[in-house]
Amino acid sequence: MTRLTDNDRRFGPLTWGLSGWRPWRVVFSTGGGDEDHPRNHLTVYGFGHVARLDLPTRLKPWRQWVHTGHYKWAKSPSDGYWDVHSREYGFSLNDGHLSVYLGAQTGDSTTTQMWSSFLPWTQWRHIRRSFFDAKGAHYWTEWDRPRAFALRDDWRAQQEMAKACPAVVFDFDDFDGQRIQATTRIEEREWRLGTGWFRWLSLFRKPRVRRSLDLDFSCQVGTEKGSWKGGILGTGIEMLPGELHEEAFRRYCGQEHRAKHGSYRLTFVGRA
Repeated sequence: MTRLTDNDRRFGPLTWGLSGWRPWRVVFSTGGGDEDHPRNHLTVYGFGHVARLDLPTRLKPWRQWVHTGHYKWAKSPSDGYWDVHSREYGFSLNDGHLSVYLGAQTGDSTTTQMWSSFLPWTQWRHIRRSFFDAKGAHYWTEWDRPRAFALRDDWRAQQEMAKACPAVVFDFDDFDGQRIQATTRIEEREWRLGTGWFRWLSLFRKPRVRRSLDLDFSCQVGTEKGSWKGGILGTGIEMLPGELHEEAFRRYCGQEHRAKHGSYRLTFVGRA
């Protein structure tokens, strides 16, 4: 049977440990699928801990015969195999998403027996996206609108408005000394608590506001440029209170950046 954590503890049929995943979850499972010896068990997550109790095998995994005899590569008209998956019963609540398990968990929407939904009183709805000019003054705001509004689904119009916002361009040297330019724009997004019938919850909770600096590089950056994977052509960083383009980009260049072939740093040069 699979491990629960990196440091499982056992006492008879009980296994427990500290979990990096922190849902509220109670699920009875038959086992099955990739397990060689499926066994009924009850798994509980809560308060950063997880425990699994092995139980006598009373309920068998879900299985369905898959007929393959009609394929050209089949050796016999009766060829086929058993598709085996676990049956699960219980619930899991994680980050505002509720899943209720009602039977077979096949990974196929036509046969999986599960109901799930986000709880509207736990979700944050997006309100706006705002852009700011080179001096940090407000330039333009795109508000979330109903589907009937023409600009809502016009991605090209949104991109043109975003690119029209005044940007600041900086020169910097990549890890190998190559001189590259970065075009930077300040963007801010706002979310408020509650969706649907629970939008009124935002009256009692401060909105979430995140200001970021969007970076668009003139060519690939990093140790993986020129490889099959390619370097970085753009990214975004969260801005600190009081920062503008230069302060935020200087901080980005001074950070250690990690890639598959090791870490690297960038050298800030100045405004282009």
